[in-house]
Amino acid sequence: MQRFAVIGGGAWGTGLAQALVGAGREVTLWVRERAVAAEIAESGENRTFLPDVPLSPEIRATPDLDEAVDGAQALLLAVPAQHLRATARQLRAGLRAEVPLVLCAKGIEDGTLALMSEVLDAELPGWPVAVLSGPTFAVEVARGQPAAVTLAARDPVLGEALAAAIGSRTFRPYLSDDVVGAQIGGAVKNVIAIACGIVDGRALGENARAALITRGLAEISRLALAKGARAETLTGLSGLGDLTLTCVGSGSRNHSLGVELGQGRAIGEILASRRSVAEGVFSARATVTLADRLDVDMPIAQAVDAVVNREAEIPATIDDLLARPLKSESR
Repeated sequence: MQRFAVIGGGAWGTGLAQALVGAGREVTLWVRERAVAAEIAESGENRTFLPDVPLSPEIRATPDLDEAVDGAQALLLAVPAQHLRATARQLRAGLRAEVPLVLCAKGIEDGTLALMSEVLDAELPGWPVAVLSGPTFAVEVARGQPAAVTLAARDPVLGEALAAAIGSRTFRPYLSDDVVGAQIGGAVKNVIAIACGIVDGRALGENARAALITRGLAEISRLALAKGARAETLTGLSGLGDLTLTCVGSGSRNHSLGVELGQGRAIGEILASRRSVAEGVFSARATVTLADRLDVDMPIAQAVDAVVNREAEIPATIDDLLARPLKSESR
């Protein structure tokens, strides 16, 4: 695999395009906004979504989706999770059925409760699918700083081929066949990160944040197992690794949103002031609904959903969590 198309010109898509060039690949970056594509071509930077990071001149940015996928041997899908289905429908007409699709968005589809792989199975049945997930801030990947990710594929031959193509000295993919576990870890960690941000915004202390991360991982693991994942996946890069980074890293959109909530800012005001997407807001509702359907107890996720989607008061929500009956740690 030599020629790649990255679908989605936000921060993560741009970072991935830069990583692919670093691995010696030819890369076309599809950017929905024509002005952003022109900005990349003219200035060598994506100042709108990934400012102050010089991009390789070998990245070819285009607002034309057909042009982006023409001749590509694999696609990295980095559009926001809630827009994946519409993008898949756009791709359907001009994409060869043998071209592998690598899911790079993290989320659960609101309304349908579908994982991203389930969205592709419905919209592009028969296409080979893999999942790339792990502890990665786009700006660090774009700058060539070391990172490691999970690359999960149902077909081990496809996984090995993709890993060989996208891997480099500073971007290290570790193989898995647990497509479900990699997706659950990547989606639900955004919800837990909002909770940790609220804790930090209200200055509740590092003990509270550590407890949330640990009990949040327990919730993620329960949901993943109920969906058919393996427990060990959630202790790896796409589980514990991604959760830790997103819950403590200053570059986390979901954590920073939680901080602002904890400091008293309204959710509508926060979202209106941002161009980038905090997927945890959408995934919170979908996560809780999916957990109810599968009879999985997820009190932290329920609390976040209540705050961001149902205007619950933060002090009362925290009090309710702290008043829960004591129980065995293994449940």
